[in-house]
Amino acid sequence: MRSVFWRVLIVCILAGAPGIAHAEQTQVVHIKAHMFAYSPEEIVVKKGVPVTLELMSIDRVHGFNLPDFHVRATIEPWVSTTITFTPDKAGRFTFACDHFCGDGHDDMSGVLVVVD
Repeated sequence: MRSVFWRVLIVCILAGAPGIAHAEQTQVVHIKAHMFAYSPEEIVVKKGVPVTLELMSIDRVHGFNLPDFHVRATIEPWVSTTITFTPDKAGRFTFACDHFCGDGHDDMSGVLVVVD
């Protein structure tokens, strides 16, 4: 019985069964939010490859809004917030803080670059 399990598992992995290798294919990006910037300010990802954003604020509550992909989160200080999505179009897309965080709030933005 065990040998059947292992044979099926190996066939699924070699055939690229959905869900088995998914975690290895996801791009993870760590983003720190602070007055009044994101670090990094530019993120490059591949079209069609799932992306997990791990967001954390190091000073106060911030927002993260990437409207072209309907991605939005509130980022609490020193709490990891995770968002996963799959970019379905190539180009340059702006993300910005949408939670007022002080006098420099209007300049708090970054760019997601999606390549083919």
